[in-house]
Amino acid sequence: MPGSVQSIERGAAILRLLARSPGRLGIGEIASSLGLARSTAHGIVRTLQRVGFVEQDEATAKYQLGAALLHLGTSYLDVNELRSRAINWADALAARSGEAVRIGTVLDGQVLVVHHVFRPDDTLQTLDVGSLLPMHATALGKVLLAYDAGVASALQAGGLEARTRRTITTPRALSRALSRTREVGWVTEVEEMTVGEAGVAAPIRGYGGLVVGAIGISGAVERICDTKGQPNPVLVTYVRDAARAVSRDLGASRC
Repeated sequence: MPGSVQSIERGAAILRLLARSPGRLGIGEIASSLGLARSTAHGIVRTLQRVGFVEQDEATAKYQLGAALLHLGTSYLDVNELRSRAINWADALAARSGEAVRIGTVLDGQVLVVHHVFRPDDTLQTLDVGSLLPMHATALGKVLLAYDAGVASALQAGGLEARTRRTITTPRALSRALSRTREVGWVTEVEEMTVGEAGVAAPIRGYGGLVVGAIGISGAVERICDTKGQPNPVLVTYVRDAARAVSRDLGASRC
């Protein structure tokens, strides 16, 4: 059987990225969200434009879905599929790290927790499945924002609420954090959501490289980080390995 065609996978990912964005996206935003070179993203977008799947706004030079598409769902991966593919890897990550594991996706500008594995000890814990978390104040959320320029822009325009004294509350600081996340492929959060807690998360990708979710660990700062507030590199490796494993199961060719 012939293999998949990478350019078609990337084209589909661009369409789905535009479908879930609250506004038009520029080539740079598309390229950074999908981890593509600007020239590659531009070539694919221009091809989609020629066939009517994408339209360019003359005033801003940004792109949106075209009239040739009567309908494209706002989420290209069903939440149940994301959860079912990730369950085993999430369990393994909790066992390896000794920390709680959450998997999240974007819902109305927040992080929807679709799966939660308790920390493997006897402490009392509360199930977070179905909870909505602030994107700018959580590791899961910052991962998702880093690869979705449209949602990031809308969130920054609406204001960033402080949850603790360490929460990122300015668009400039958030932009730097998201850029760093794309560079290294993971992100940490130290007492930005809850005093005394920290987290590490990495992106889950599907076909075409589109980020469809995030997986991460969370726990007490002293277990996640060293005395300087830097995450334990072993824990970072565990999280990234789990994210890559789920991504491979979802069909990502580059993870």
